Amino acid sequence: MYKIIGADEREYGPVPLEQVRRWIAERRADAQTKGRAEGSSEWKPLGEFLELADILTPKGAVPQAAPPKIGLADAERLAAEIIARDYRLDVGDCFSRSWHLVRDNFLLLAGATALTLAIGGVLWFVPALGIPTAAFLALVFQGGLQWLFLKRVRGEPANIGDVFAGFSLAFVPLLLAGIVVHVLVGIGLLLCIVPGVYLFVAWRLFVPLLILDKKLEFWPAMELSRKVVTKHWWLYFGLILLAILVGLLGLMGCFVGILFTLPIAVGATVYAYLDVFGAEPDINELLAPSPPAPALSTATPPEPSLTPPEATPPGAAPTLSEAAVGGSTSSASVLESGPADAALPGTDSPSAPPQSPARSGPENPG
Repeated sequence: MYKIIGADEREYGPVPLEQVRRWIAERRADAQTKGRAEGSSEWKPLGEFLELADILTPKGAVPQAAPPKIGLADAERLAAEIIARDYRLDVGDCFSRSWHLVRDNFLLLAGATALTLAIGGVLWFVPALGIPTAAFLALVFQGGLQWLFLKRVRGEPANIGDVFAGFSLAFVPLLLAGIVVHVLVGIGLLLCIVPGVYLFVAWRLFVPLLILDKKLEFWPAMELSRKVVTKHWWLYFGLILLAILVGLLGLMGCFVGILFTLPIAVGATVYAYLDVFGAEPDINELLAPSPPAPALSTATPPEPSLTPPEATPPGAAPTLSEAAVGGSTSSASVLESGPADAALPGTDSPSAPPQSPARSGPENPG
């Protein structure tokens, strides 16, 4: 039996191996989809499961090179989609969820935060090159720390070494972003304080995670962040200000308290990132044409979609993620599909009804 994590960050399963192979054949899952076998606690890409190698790597297939970095045009498309839906961000809820995350993973998250602070502090005292080096590497370390938090938010295994993930996953883009951000923000502060503050808020929150998580080059990531943040700039200014204040509260406890408060501030920015960018499809999917929708049988409801949800055509049956949001009415239709259908997220039984989401969305049309 296996469980997998869909693109909506929900768990599906447990289901037999044949069901997982069926999802892959229907392009509902791929080699990058995270999964784990029954009895194992490690989530890993399906491409690393030997029992799925034959379907994920057809015979005679030539291994494909890593996908190219996403360019500015595609980042602009993603920014336009996010702005068009006029997202909402609850700052208080971000901090509330972060508090629970830090409470449940305190040793790891506090230790990672302390390590990052210690490295930054040491760099500042290196003669001559210490201060510029610390400034230019700031986004590299910020990205690694946020990446560790993001993995724990998603329920993925993480360790203290993830603090250095920025060096191995995207060192050059993060370094270039750090240089450009600090140079342009510095110029803005010197010429007029307002432009510097505007750019600082627009770039420092999300650029590292957009580079690491969305695989963007440094300038497209900066432009995507700037355009999305500008939509509700004052909201993000309040988020940064509150994060700074929460972090500074730790200084009142002889500097030791910062190990309690600063991780909460970091976690809040990660939850804000997921609330704004996590609801969108993976940026790489914007480059590929959508596969033709399979014909739906009136006798059998459609399988749940494990790829990022797309707009449901008029008259089509709702997907699993829509049913979970729709409440009891949609849940009933999912129950009718029987045990053969895909397992619902976060349950132990493939035919169990979906759990109500923490924050309900709009009800699906009947």
